[in-house]
Amino acid sequence: MTTPRPLSPHLQIYKPQLTSVMSILHRATGIFLSLGTLVLVYWLMAAADGPEAYQQAISLLASWFGLLLLFGWSISLFYHLCNGIRHLFWDAGLGLDINTVYTTGKFVWLATFILTALAWLLAFTIKGAG
Repeated sequence: MTTPRPLSPHLQIYKPQLTSVMSILHRATGIFLSLGTLVLVYWLMAAADGPEAYQQAISLLASWFGLLLLFGWSISLFYHLCNGIRHLFWDAGLGLDINTVYTTGKFVWLATFILTALAWLLAFTIKGAG
């Protein structure tokens, strides 16, 4: 009779931790940023195609759905940037103790929301001034 082999750990066994959630989100934001690049290419192609195509692209991006995508893309951009900087420090062997990992993780979240809010406030301030 064979003995049952142990199961590999999986998501149903482990409770989500800040580090695991941030790792998964770093990958997900990278994918979302790649998809957002397609929107950037669409906008640039519309600008090159002429005023009608450009106006159509602007109308799409200014719709509630377009603004939601742009907002999600900006959050992804700032999260991926801040967490990437954190990973660069880890690559240098800095900040690897558990207390620093959790402190810098919380700082990444805070910086993400502050930078996103500042970018959107600046965008609407410039739009209102123009």
